[in-house]
Amino acid sequence: MAESGPQAFTTYGWITCLWVLIVSFQYGYHISALNQIQAVLTCRDVGTSPPSSPPSSPSSPGPYGLPTCIPMTDATFSVVTAVYTIGGLLGSMVANVVMDRWGRKGAVLVSAGGTAVGAGLMGVAGSMVPLVLGRVLVGVGAGVGLCVGPIFLAEIAPSKIKGAVGVLTQFAIVIGIFVTQAMGLKLATPEDWRTVLVFSAALSLLQLIVSAFIVESPTWLTRHGKLDARDRAAQKLWASTEPTFGVTIPYDNSEAPLLGEDEVEDQRVKPEAAVSISQVLTAPELRRPLTIVCFSMLCQQTSGVNAVLYYSNDILSKSLPDLGPYVSLGITIVNVIMTFPPIFLIERMGRKSLLTISIIGATVSLLSVGFGLDSGLVGLSSIAIIAFIASFAVGIGPVPFVMIPEVSPLHAVSALSSVGLSLNWIINFAVGLVFLPLRNILSGGDPSKEGRVFYLFASLLAFCSFVLLKVYRG
Repeated sequence: MAESGPQAFTTYGWITCLWVLIVSFQYGYHISALNQIQAVLTCRDVGTSPPSSPPSSPSSPGPYGLPTCIPMTDATFSVVTAVYTIGGLLGSMVANVVMDRWGRKGAVLVSAGGTAVGAGLMGVAGSMVPLVLGRVLVGVGAGVGLCVGPIFLAEIAPSKIKGAVGVLTQFAIVIGIFVTQAMGLKLATPEDWRTVLVFSAALSLLQLIVSAFIVESPTWLTRHGKLDARDRAAQKLWASTEPTFGVTIPYDNSEAPLLGEDEVEDQRVKPEAAVSISQVLTAPELRRPLTIVCFSMLCQQTSGVNAVLYYSNDILSKSLPDLGPYVSLGITIVNVIMTFPPIFLIERMGRKSLLTISIIGATVSLLSVGFGLDSGLVGLSSIAIIAFIASFAVGIGPVPFVMIPEVSPLHAVSALSSVGLSLNWIINFAVGLVFLPLRNILSGGDPSKEGRVFYLFASLLAFCSFVLLKVYRG
C-alpha cells in the first residue's frame, strides 16, 4: 500500500510527543519509586534488623514538621506497593470512557491530575492513610496514561516513523524506572526521601500547565466532526500541506493484518460509534484483534519480567549478596540501553520479526537462568538474567504498545486498549504476588532447585507467543 499523509513532525509535533510520553515515564517511575527508599521510609535502617522485627519509631520531625519515616512492617509495605497495581487496573478499566468522551488530550490530563495529587499526597504523608490513598491515585493515573499514551502517539505520528514513535512508550517507561532508581540511591535519607515523590508531583503539575498549548489528536477530532480544529492541529503537528490529515495515518500500515485497505477506506468515510468493553468482548468481528491485544499483554507479563525486576537481588543473593541496590540499577541500565535498538529497527525489520527474535532470546535466557541456578552456575545465571532483560527490551516490551492501535479498528481502539492493559495490570499483580511462593513450592524447599520456576515462565512465554504470532500472521 502506498504511504499517505504527513511524513515528518514539526518541532511542535515533537514537543507534543514528549508531552504525551510523560505519562509513560510516570508509570515506570512509580514501579520503582519506593524500592530504593524502602528502608528509610519504613523506619528501618538497612541491615540493622530482620524484616519480621517491629520497625523503629520515627525520629524527630524533619523538614516542614513532617515525620522522617512512617513505621510499617514488610507485610504492610508490600500492601502499599501492591495497591499501585490495583489503582492501575481501575484506571485501565475506565480509560476507554475517558478517551472517547473527553479525547486523548483529556485522558492525559486525567492521568496527570491523578499522578500529581497522588504523588503529592505521598510526598507529604505522615501516616499510612494518605500514603496508601496517594499510591492508589498514582496507580489510577498510570492506568489511564498507559492506555491513552500509545493511542495518542499512534494518532499523531507521521507514517514513516510511526513504529519508532510507538516504541518510545517503552523507552519512556524504562527511563522512568532508571531515574527513580538513580534518585533513590542519593535521596534515601530521612531528610530527603520525600523528594523522590515530590519530583513526580511537580512533573505532572508542569504537564498540566503545558497542556494549555497542546492540541487534541486529529483522529479524535475527525471522528467527532470537529474538522476546523482537526486542520489547525494538523498544521501544528506535521510538516505537510495535505488537506486530509489525521484520518488514516494511525492505521495506514501494511503490517497490520486485520485492517486491509478496503476496511481502512470504509472507516475513512463511514466512522462507526465507539464501542464499550462489553461489546468488545462479545463482538465476533473483534475477536481476532482482541486475541492479539490480550496475548501481546500476556507475553509481556508471563515472561516473568516484573518478577526479575522486583526480585533480582533475591534471585542472585547467593552470588551477589551485598550489591542489591546496584544490581537493580544495573539491570535497569541494560533495560534502557536495549530499548534504543527497536527505535531504529522496528520500521526496517518489521513488528513480527522483531517480536520473534525477542521471544526466542527471552525464552532461551529464561531456560539458562533456571539451569544456572539449579546447577550452581551463578555466573551463567547472572549473565542469563541480563540477557533476558535485553531480549525483552528489544521486542516483547515495546512492540505490543505499537500493535494495539495498529490492529484495532478506529471505533474499538479505546475499548481494546482498556481490556488489554487491564489484563496487563492483573497479570502483573499476580506474578509479583505468587513468584516467591511458587519458586519455593517448585523447589520443594531445596535452594539448589530454585531455578525450576524459570522453566515454568519459559513455557508460558512460549505458549502465549505461539498463539500471538499465529493469530497476528492471520
